[in-house]
Amino acid sequence: MTHGKSEPMTGRPLNTPDGAARVAAYLRAAGLDQVEGHEDEVALAIADFLEAMADKVAIGDAASLYAYPVPMLTEDGTCSLPDALAPVPYDLSGILGGRSEQATRRLALLERLVERAQETTGSDWVGIYQRRTTPAGSPVLVKLAYVGRASRAEFPLTPEFAAGSTNSTVGLTGRALVIDDVKRHVADGGGFYVCDGEVQSEACLPLLDEARAVVGIVDAEAKPRSFYNPVRLATLSALAIVAAAVLP
Repeated sequence: MTHGKSEPMTGRPLNTPDGAARVAAYLRAAGLDQVEGHEDEVALAIADFLEAMADKVAIGDAASLYAYPVPMLTEDGTCSLPDALAPVPYDLSGILGGRSEQATRRLALLERLVERAQETTGSDWVGIYQRRTTPAGSPVLVKLAYVGRASRAEFPLTPEFAAGSTNSTVGLTGRALVIDDVKRHVADGGGFYVCDGEVQSEACLPLLDEARAVVGIVDAEAKPRSFYNPVRLATLSALAIVAAAVLP
């Protein structure tokens, strides 16, 4: 995968036949049957996200875009301890290959996007992750921007970890997962990585490049059950389409 060579989507309007086809192609590739018939709402949400990014991003403290608090992990690294923060914040500089003006701007744009998505959907948590390779050579999803409670920074992209993680599953398959009742999902044997025990709904969507390869994910969580209806999923689909073009 090539990083940092595509510019944020400012052209190719989505209210054209080509734009509509792109929306339909994404929904089909991601397996988002729930959003069928809501393509116009996806296009409107894309326009809203692009408008949110149009204003100049004022970056007061660039360092804050690269570092964020993370919870402690259990000894085997498979679970977070939500009420115990790690003494050292996670630093994105390592996995992004350092800091750059372009990366800083894109992280600021992604921050604006997740804030807008949270406002629009009413989710308790929204985050954008990118597929990256760690210095040790392992593929992971790394969290670039989020709003909500502190949560794990990296999700290993392995079948073993995916057995207990929606994020890793979507990162490996490229197919969206929508959970209406987390407790029932887990009781039925489904994998779910717990960062907040009150969360009962989750929508996890892939970020896809032009070749339909997975370049990241969007993850959203909410406390009410059955929260992610087609309208909210249309907004998150728009976020996934826009964010894929803004990754550092």
